[in-house]
Amino acid sequence: MKRTVGPLCAPIRDAIRVPGDKSISHRALLLAALAGGESRIRGLLRSHDCRATRGCLEDLGVGVVDGEDGSVAVHGVGLRGLQRPSGPLDCVRSGTTMRLLAGVLAGQPFTSLLTGDEQLLRRPMARVVDPLRRMGARIESEGGRAPLRIRGTALRGAEHHLEVASAQVKSALLLAGLTAEGSSLIHEPGPSRDHTERMLAAMGADVRVDGRTIAVSPTGRLAPIDLSVPGDASSAAYWLVAATLVPCSRLALTGVGVNPTRTGLIDVLRAMGASIEAENERIEAGEPVADLMVEARALRCTTVEGETVVRMIDEFPVLAVAATQADGTTVVRDAGELRIKESDRIASTVDSLHRLGARIEGRPDGFVVDGPTRLYGGEIDARGDHRLVMAMTVAGWIADGPVTIDGAERVEDSYPGFFAEGERLRRRA
Repeated sequence: MKRTVGPLCAPIRDAIRVPGDKSISHRALLLAALAGGESRIRGLLRSHDCRATRGCLEDLGVGVVDGEDGSVAVHGVGLRGLQRPSGPLDCVRSGTTMRLLAGVLAGQPFTSLLTGDEQLLRRPMARVVDPLRRMGARIESEGGRAPLRIRGTALRGAEHHLEVASAQVKSALLLAGLTAEGSSLIHEPGPSRDHTERMLAAMGADVRVDGRTIAVSPTGRLAPIDLSVPGDASSAAYWLVAATLVPCSRLALTGVGVNPTRTGLIDVLRAMGASIEAENERIEAGEPVADLMVEARALRCTTVEGETVVRMIDEFPVLAVAATQADGTTVVRDAGELRIKESDRIASTVDSLHRLGARIEGRPDGFVVDGPTRLYGGEIDARGDHRLVMAMTVAGWIADGPVTIDGAERVEDSYPGFFAEGERLRRRA
């Protein structure tokens, strides 16, 4: 599906509640399924990726029921209560679904097959398969990629030294460790999202965090949860950049998750001169939440590298859009992980912004942007990447002419209603 986005002709002045956090929504469904009793989840993200997780759990015998109030009830079956699926488990395009389920299913007493669409089958899975095998898992892959055939067996605890900080790999190992014999230790080279550790602790699991080492011991039972999912920081990123770049804008983003493992973009934008203030800070279900107030500001260049990269790994396409309007040369390095996302996000971001007139150059582990630069209208291919769709929509709002995005339907993977929200703001402007 193609969608054409035109420039915004007036400031953004409104309040937005972004959808529930995608990472937390995945984990809430999975951990509630493994709990001993009924859990209630409010604010669950209803995206294609999260529906993939829900569909797989239902195929594994877990009851998931929509409530009249918009909440979701998950009837947990316990850590060892999943049922053998009648066919392959379709993860569609969700890498989170596949990697986390690999950890869950490795210790179950049946064989299962994890598969998905062509885009997911291209993504690397060895990084999760190999450490699970060290715990005794029997997993067959296609040259380190899916489909994954998992022959469930008894697992043993192990010590893992991760080469790359990855919340998905870490979470898969934590989930496998819940039913393994003996404790497991996971050493991370840098910070990654810690939603799994927080949620497991809240459900009574024996999880201990000491710096960048996480320990998990076998758990007899997970307690059900009653959870309100905070707004997704990655979804908020597009509005933060848009309100910063559109002159005279002032926008409130309410109820956004501000877990420090997710706020890299906020820190980088502030370093570039953006006005982003956190108000009404509180803790909800173990996660820090705040209302974010953003006002339009002129930006200056910056360098993004090291540990900050992991804390904003999904936000680099929209950061690149912001960098086109910043004064000076913005440099991104240490971000080679972007090459193996839904698309090669370095190549797709560079190519898309080139087409709109930006001065941007790709590097093996990042990119360099010279600004400020006027962006022009044009047509781009989103390459099946929902993050690129939304980033180029923001580019279209500040460009001198309309931007046509091919593959815009992929926005449903993470942010249903994104375009409708944009049109609402346009009408109010």
